[in-house]
Amino acid sequence: MADNFASHAQTLTSPAGRHRAITPSDAADLDPVPRALYVNASGSAVLRDSEGTSVTYQLTAGQVLPMRAVRVMATGTTAGLIGWD
Repeated sequence: MADNFASHAQTLTSPAGRHRAITPSDAADLDPVPRALYVNASGSAVLRDSEGTSVTYQLTAGQVLPMRAVRVMATGTTAGLIGWD
């Protein structure tokens, strides 16, 4: 299949090229770190940033969170999330 954009550099403002289900974990960082999170099912998500700060977000299905979360904590997370790379 032809990709008309294969020769273009992918930046943080360009669309994601991959997606994957996020499995929350209190011990493991996301690998790779996604460029954004898509909310597949409403609920809470506890996200940790690169500085180690965790914040709880109240999310609605269909929402896109442009956060490069390093970890999605299992404790306190009820939302379903998909990572966009």
